[in-house]
Amino acid sequence: MSKQFTLVQLRYFRVVAQLENMTAAAAALNVTQSTLSSAIAQLEKEMGSELFVRLPRRGLRLTSAGRRLFRGCQVVLEEAEQLYRSVHDEDAQLVGELVVGVFSPLAPFRAAAILQHFEAAHPGVDVTFLEGDQESLRRALEEGRCELALMYDLGLGPDLERQVVERVPPHVIVAADHPLASSPEREVSLHQLADEPFILLDLPHTREYFLGLFRLAGVEPTIRHRASGYETVRSFVARGHGYSVLNQRLHHDLTYAGGRVVPLRIVEDLPGIEVLLVRPAGARPTAKSTAFSEVTRRLYGVKD
Repeated sequence: MSKQFTLVQLRYFRVVAQLENMTAAAAALNVTQSTLSSAIAQLEKEMGSELFVRLPRRGLRLTSAGRRLFRGCQVVLEEAEQLYRSVHDEDAQLVGELVVGVFSPLAPFRAAAILQHFEAAHPGVDVTFLEGDQESLRRALEEGRCELALMYDLGLGPDLERQVVERVPPHVIVAADHPLASSPEREVSLHQLADEPFILLDLPHTREYFLGLFRLAGVEPTIRHRASGYETVRSFVARGHGYSVLNQRLHHDLTYAGGRVVPLRIVEDLPGIEVLLVRPAGARPTAKSTAFSEVTRRLYGVKD
């Protein structure tokens, strides 16, 4: 026997899940709180599962069943909207909202360019980027706060599906007045830098990747400073506090601190880092997120 839940109930559920507060959701939907509560209760009855955990003075949190429904209802509601538009002979272009997670160090390099190309192809979709570290984005995907995320292939479990966007090799940066900065080869061995102070980009999983590169090269770095910001690392290097190893490259050598850095190729054969589009395993993607994936992968030259 089919379940008798409605599109209205799913729309109400989606807003409550996004705001995690019944009062705020009722105001956003312009319905009474009793109407909203009744709709959610009926939906839970039809689903045969509790969808929210009620936390005193802290609002609502999705249960595991609620998270699965949230991911699935996005597709259902999107298809319902497209069906309505097709019946009325309206333009079949994609519309609605899409939340995309993005790893903070990647955001300045990739988010703006991707958004520009995506908006040109799909002007009816309102994209919001959710920035965070690897772990916070993993939780956001699990909790349904974003449908997909642009991340590094670091610390991801088997519960996430991956699409490779690009592969970025590591490189060294040194200050502009460093002796190696003027070398015509613009390359260096990590062994040459073993005794010099090292500035580590210290983020969960990122630090393990960079320190792993040194282990592969058989070098023990002399860590002098740790910083969680990409530009902080570059500024420390530019001011002569040490060298660093990074992946993403800017199109210029200036730093926020006013100094300059010089990139050097690493002569050791070390693995690059993969930039991925990630979504929960088994989740059926919406047409909006599929379009976002296609634009991103087309932009960076990775094809299936």
